Amino acid sequence: MALDDSRNFRIDLLRGIAIFLVLILHFHLSYALTDSPLNLLLSREAIKAVAVNGNYGVTMFFAISGYLITSTAVKRYGSLGNIDIRSFYVFRLSRIIPCLLAALAAIVILGLLGQPAFMNSSADGWPDVGYPLAVLSVLTFWHNVLMQHAWYFNYAMNIYWSLSVEEVFYLVFPVLCFGLKREWAIASIWILAIAAGPVYRSFHATDEIYFMYAYAACFDAVAFGCCAALFAGRHSLQGKAGAVIQVAAACLVAVTYVRGINGHEVFGFSLVAAGTAVLLAGSGSRATPAWLRRNRLLAGVRWLGRHSYELYLFHIIVLGLMRSAVPRGTMGYAYKLPLLALFLAVSAIVAGLVARFYSEPVNARLRAAFLGVTQQPSAVRP
Repeated sequence: MALDDSRNFRIDLLRGIAIFLVLILHFHLSYALTDSPLNLLLSREAIKAVAVNGNYGVTMFFAISGYLITSTAVKRYGSLGNIDIRSFYVFRLSRIIPCLLAALAAIVILGLLGQPAFMNSSADGWPDVGYPLAVLSVLTFWHNVLMQHAWYFNYAMNIYWSLSVEEVFYLVFPVLCFGLKREWAIASIWILAIAAGPVYRSFHATDEIYFMYAYAACFDAVAFGCCAALFAGRHSLQGKAGAVIQVAAACLVAVTYVRGINGHEVFGFSLVAAGTAVLLAGSGSRATPAWLRRNRLLAGVRWLGRHSYELYLFHIIVLGLMRSAVPRGTMGYAYKLPLLALFLAVSAIVAGLVARFYSEPVNARLRAAFLGVTQQPSAVRP
């Protein structure tokens, strides 16, 4: 499994951990890992603590994304105030849209063929949603808002709510940077978003469709990452003090994760985002030891991180097809771990193939066509 050593080791690792947690959550929601051979090694409570809190993995993604977008913008344009709005949108959309179109096409086709996980349905008291409106909401980044009005109406498509959150943030990002110019003024807006997040969640702590999926409930995590990038551009977390701070941040993320979302809806997401932001701020402070780069397990996690976008889009299609073959809640006890391994392996294969033969080539061609960019930067791409 070859990995580009020019990529940021820690960022790929964090993204790999985050997407793995999301995949485990979605498999568990279908096939209950708390009632599996894992019980021979871990208690039901321990399994549940790991498996059901995968939305914190999404929070990690938000922070990582904010860090990458901000740090890349500074490197690309010299400063946030010099950002080129057109090129920013081209870079962003060339990465996001082609892969998203392919995933949406697969979902709609499978739904029209009668595969249950890909069909739109309505719960009692909730309105019906047709495919044109559902697809439009994903492509124009208000799918999370549609879910607030129609609940969980499409199993496979509904996970794309998080893309709506990110992309609305990034629609505003270059305009904000270009308009305000000064980093302190830009950062002040991000700090307001950080402060607003828990306040908003406190008013909606009993409704997950709002406290987990709304713009105002998630912008704080992206803003934490943006602020971490500005901090890292001016300071470094080196020496013993820096190491202690980063270890404390890792512990904060881990402890908050296993404590769970239930009962911690207001500040749990803020703590995960803050801890992730500190780890990101220290990601360039020191060279990664060679023995860590050679570790096969970490190399696998980093590979997941490198392909996290493709995994995010297509793993739910793999799982949806699995649910067609083995309906939710019907998988036998002894089969759960083998089929979990199969799910992870097939998802990784699909993501790798999509990245190599579709998303990366198309991304490069679009950037070349619209911006004259003929190669990707060596660091982790936003």
